[in-house]
Amino acid sequence: MSYRVDLAVRAEDTLDELPEGGCRDVMESIATVLVRRDAWPELGGWDAAVWFGRRSWVVFAAYPDGIDVLDLGWVG
Repeated sequence: MSYRVDLAVRAEDTLDELPEGGCRDVMESIATVLVRRDAWPELGGWDAAVWFGRRSWVVFAAYPDGIDVLDLGWVG
């Protein structure tokens, strides 16, 4: 099964500004969120969830076929 990931403009801009290590850490967090459906909020609702990686976080909403990344960050 394939999933989609949509990045909000704010998240996309932030990802572009991160150094390589930060970008890799955030992308690992996004990949983890995709396979951890038990961490997803109610599908298609107004709820969002936060996933914390080693040095990053991802705020996302979920839909049956994937997630929308609303915000992200990295502690450098």
